[in-house]
Amino acid sequence: MITTDPELAALLAGIPLVTALDAESLTQIRPYSSGPLEPLLDNRAVDRREVTVPAQDGTEIPLTILSPKGLTAPAPCVYWIHGGGMVMGDRFAQLDIPLEWLDRFGAVVVTVDYRLAPEFTGTTLVDDCYTALHWTATNAAELGIDPARIVVAGTSAGGGLAAGVTLMSRDRGTPSIAAQVLICPMLDHRNTTVSSHQFAGTPGVWTRETNEFAWRSLLPDATDVSQYVSPSLATDLSGLPPTYIDAGTAEVFRDEDVAYATAIWACGGQAELHVWAGGFHGFDALFPHAKISAAARRTRTDWLARVLQSTATS
Repeated sequence: MITTDPELAALLAGIPLVTALDAESLTQIRPYSSGPLEPLLDNRAVDRREVTVPAQDGTEIPLTILSPKGLTAPAPCVYWIHGGGMVMGDRFAQLDIPLEWLDRFGAVVVTVDYRLAPEFTGTTLVDDCYTALHWTATNAAELGIDPARIVVAGTSAGGGLAAGVTLMSRDRGTPSIAAQVLICPMLDHRNTTVSSHQFAGTPGVWTRETNEFAWRSLLPDATDVSQYVSPSLATDLSGLPPTYIDAGTAEVFRDEDVAYATAIWACGGQAELHVWAGGFHGFDALFPHAKISAAARRTRTDWLARVLQSTATS
C-alpha cells in the first residue's frame, strides 16, 4: 500500500474516517459538510453580495460574490465550485482556497450552491454550475470582473464539475475561460483505475466505496453518461484553457487525474500536473498548514499568478 506523508498521517489519526457511505450516514454527515463563512472574512476587507440565478427549470441557484473592498478596476474572477462528492457540501466549503487568491490577486470570488445528488441526478449539477457561470460572465461589468480573466476552479467533486463546465463553455462558445484549476478532481464515474482499487476496504477520507456510492447517487442509471458529468469520457480535450491539475499519490482519484492531464497533452493542450507524494484525498484542504499542503497551495498559486499575468499582458 502507498504510504501517507508522515506529518499528514499523524494529523489524520485525529479525525473519524469511514470506508463506505449510505443514505443514512449521508444524512448524518451532511450538516457538518458546510463551511462557515464568517470566520474566513474576519480581518479581510471584503464586500459580500448574495444573489440567486434561475436554473434551466426555474429553480433559484444561490451565489455568493466576494470582492476586495474598494475595487476600482476590473479584477480577475475565481468561479469556485465546492467539493463534497456531489452529495454534500455548500458554496462556503473549502472557500479558504479561493480567498487566498482574493488576497493575492485582488480577485473577485464567485461561489455557487449547485443542487446535490441523490435528490438531483444526471446533468442537473453541472447545468447549475454552467448557468451560474454564464450569468457571472454576462454581468462581469457590474460585478467588477475582467471577462478575459475568469478562472474556473474547484476541488474534488467541484474539480470534476469545473472540468465539465469548462468543456461546456468550449463547446457552446461562451463564456470565455482564462484557466481551469482542478484540485484532486472527481472525473470518472467508472471507478476502474488502479488507484481506485488501491484505496478500498479500509477507512479513509474518500475510498473506492464512498466513490461508488456518490456516483450511484448521481447516476442511478449509468447509461449514456454525459462527458460533462464524467469528463474522463471526453475524447477531444483540444481547445481548453490552460489547466492545472493536482492530486496525491495516496488517493482514489490519482490515476484518473493523471490520465486527464495526459489526454490534454495528447490534444496539444497546456496542462500542469502535480502529484504529491504521500498526499491523501483533499489533504491540503483538511490540513492547510502541513508542510506538503503549504507546498501544494504555494505551487498552485504561483501557477495561477503566471497565467493571470499572461492574460493581463496579452
